[in-house]
Amino acid sequence: MNYKLELNMQEAGSNIVFNTIVFDFFKINIVERYTGKMNFNPTLCEVIFKVRTLDDTLINRKDGNARVKIKGDHFETYQKNIQVLNSYDYKNKLINRKDADQEYVHFILGMVIAFYDLN
Repeated sequence: MNYKLELNMQEAGSNIVFNTIVFDFFKINIVERYTGKMNFNPTLCEVIFKVRTLDDTLINRKDGNARVKIKGDHFETYQKNIQVLNSYDYKNKLINRKDADQEYVHFILGMVIAFYDLN
């Protein structure tokens, strides 16, 4: 399945970061909320994601809600993945970017499969 990863779309002065993974038939919007100053050691405190069709229609979860808040062990795993994507090594191509991207996308896709019924 083909995908396009759009990282760190952020408004100036905001403590919210938007990431998007666009697949052939749907997209996943990921919202990260940080505490502290964004230009000096921000701390990730909350991650929420939603699944949408390509024409921006929300897809509901199996329980009828639209969004998923990442908690517990999944939150720690997400933090590790996003730290790699925000790292100096990733930005300067010192590590294999494709592998880092795939690990992040596979993690999010696993969460989508667990919570959503995609037909």
